[in-house]
Amino acid sequence: MASIHRQMVFQCAEQWLGGLFYHIVPDGDGWRLDREQSATGVFCMRAVDSGEKGFSWRRAVVEADLPPDTALRVYARASDQKGWEEWEDLDEGLRSLEGDPLPAVREIFGPPAADCGDFFLNCAGRYLWLAFELTSAGARTPSVRRLRLWTAGDHMIDYLPAIYQSQDFTRRFLSIFDSMYTDMERDIDDLPGRMDYEYAEGDMLRCLASWMCVEREDSPELLRRRVRTALSDYEDLYTVEGIRRSVRRLTGREPILIEHFQVSPNRPECRDPEAYRRLYGEDPYRFFVLLPEDTFSSQRERKEFQRQMEEVIPAGMTMGMIQLKQCVQLGWHTYLGVNSTVGGYVPAAINEQVTIHYDTTIGGESHE
Repeated sequence: MASIHRQMVFQCAEQWLGGLFYHIVPDGDGWRLDREQSATGVFCMRAVDSGEKGFSWRRAVVEADLPPDTALRVYARASDQKGWEEWEDLDEGLRSLEGDPLPAVREIFGPPAADCGDFFLNCAGRYLWLAFELTSAGARTPSVRRLRLWTAGDHMIDYLPAIYQSQDFTRRFLSIFDSMYTDMERDIDDLPGRMDYEYAEGDMLRCLASWMCVEREDSPELLRRRVRTALSDYEDLYTVEGIRRSVRRLTGREPILIEHFQVSPNRPECRDPEAYRRLYGEDPYRFFVLLPEDTFSSQRERKEFQRQMEEVIPAGMTMGMIQLKQCVQLGWHTYLGVNSTVGGYVPAAINEQVTIHYDTTIGGESHE
């Protein structure tokens, strides 16, 4: 039978409001260090009210993203009164601080309660204040997504004789194993939800996506979108629409696809076979992808695109990639952003019976 625990969970943007933000900015339902402003930031939560004087606070878990060269420190303070020295309300006092609040936080809260995300709160009082210090020594940005506070529930010490239940050392020692088994049972209970790509996060989401051969995507929402349509995507992966979708996904641009049969110089209606041979050749197993000139920022990015496209084109086919300038050049590839036709003109007699359209070409005999 699983143990029963009562928790306070902070995981919504509204729950963080009212606290002290110093070089910390909201990030979805959590918050993160504002790396552009400083390498260190402080966030102080407003008081958490247990509703009971002398309340003994227990375990706390901070779910955070801490890349290499980043650190998290947590400060904790509990009291039956909301004031501190000359401040009648500690929340208001902290928010009134000017400049760097870290020295005042260390004076009020004392030494850090933990330098990790899972720790035991060794304090008692109706109100609990928590302060978080995020530090980054590199280019990566640490963030906090969720906070869990254990307030009541089953504990291993409850199954021991009463003489042991009054010993603080025994409770703290058994809390190590109690938290291990509690987390294990919760993970087992949450396993169906963890296997759902719509709710999974981080490494678990990337693992689920890899089962569907969906990789190389940094955005969680983009991963979910591709997993959601993976079946239909694979059904038409090697079709014209599938190739167009792959180009659009890799470049963010809408391509123009030219297949050999569309521009074959051997077709009876082909007006300039030599131009088509020069532009597209005569290989029936080669198609062309036409993209704007500014699609790639570097030659390396262009080569990486061509390498990735080799994995999603039909076997036996080769791809030619052409970047088009926004200009008109007769007898060569032309891209104007619209479907355009470049050629001669047909003389017309202009009188009151003729309507001149916006795409009409007007010229004299020397125009040819």
